[in-house]
Order: sequence, then C-alpha cells, then structure tokens
Amino acid sequence: MSAPIGVLGGTFDPIHFGHLRLAEEAADKLDLALVHLIPAGDPYHRSSLAASAQNRLAMVSLAVRNNPRLTADDRELTRTGPTYTVDTLESLRTESSATQPLVLLLGADAFQQMATWRRWREIFALAHVCVAERPGHAAWRDALPAELREQLDQRYLPGTSVPHQPAGSVLAFPLRQLDISASAVRALFRAGMSARYLLPSEVVAYIKLHDLYAAHAAIS
Repeated sequence: MSAPIGVLGGTFDPIHFGHLRLAEEAADKLDLALVHLIPAGDPYHRSSLAASAQNRLAMVSLAVRNNPRLTADDRELTRTGPTYTVDTLESLRTESSATQPLVLLLGADAFQQMATWRRWREIFALAHVCVAERPGHAAWRDALPAELREQLDQRYLPGTSVPHQPAGSVLAFPLRQLDISASAVRALFRAGMSARYLLPSEVVAYIKLHDLYAAHAAIS
C-alpha cells in the first residue's frame, strides 16, 4: 500500500506555528508520506483576505521549504471562481492512484461545519477525514448536526491507523494545541509589535519586507 497523503487547507493569512504543528503531528501520528498545505484561493465563506494569493503562497513556501514531509500546493490559487474542498480533493485524486489513501485534515470546529460545505457527502468518497482534537475538547462529537452525526457513526474508526482503502473513514488524533491565530498575528503587525516565535522567522521577514499587515494595509 502507498503511504497516505495528507491535505491541509486554510487561508494561511499568514501561516503560523499552529498550522505547521498540526501538519507535523498529523504526519507523525498518521504515518503520512507528505502533507499538502493548500492556501485557499477564493474561499466562499470569507469576504476578503488581508494578503494576496501570491503573498500567502510565498509565505507557505518559506515556512515548509526545509521540511521534506510538507509541501506548498498552489492548486486553489490557480483556479478561477470560489474554491471548494470537494473540487480540491477531486483534483488531488486525479493525480493519485486509485488505491492511494488521501487524508483531509480538519480542526474539530471545521468538521462541525462540514455539513454546510458544497457537495460535502462526496468528500468521503475522495478521502478519509481526520479531526485534530484539542486538549479538553473531545466532546466535538456531541455537537454535530444529525446528518453529519450519522456519517460519523457509520465511518468513525478508533486509533490513528489510516485504513488501506483510499477514502471513506473518519479518524481523530490528539493535537498539542498552540494558542495562535492568524488574526492575532495580523493585529500584532498592525500595532507594530513583535510576532517573533509565533511563526517562522523567514515568514516574519517576508511580512516586514512586503509590509503586508501594517496599519495602513489593514482591511476594514
């Protein structure tokens, strides 16, 4: 069996150590050969992003360039129109063998909203779904809409061994939570304060070089 491939999407506006730690721990605990970090192109649920697609991709590329298990993936940025997870997974599936396991990595909050996504049921035919559990937040399973709870009951597997099948299961793994958010990082830059140790130094340097989140560049 080919080793499973992970998929981690997000606006990455900017990417920080919380994102990177999720990808790294998932690679360890799920035995992933590679994790694709995919900056969102035109996310349908967000009205505006502070940094451009080009800058967000550049920051992700800088953040992962020395980690052979992580790769920056631009496929959503080259697609026109709103971007949806199901389309991204279909694109990845066309590049993989029919037996290659794909694993969509989600936070518990994102999984709880999954039933609102476009063609969300089709995601289970394209990938396994793995939920990163924050310490003290294992009750995410109890706060699901009925239709998503039904899918969880049918598909949930205990443990962190990704099945040999290419898709269809729901797993979970405990995540060492880092209390970092992209909005808090942007606020620090706007206030002229240091964001050191919240994101890679190369990304900090890039943000300063391009003046990405300065007060005059803030989006209202």
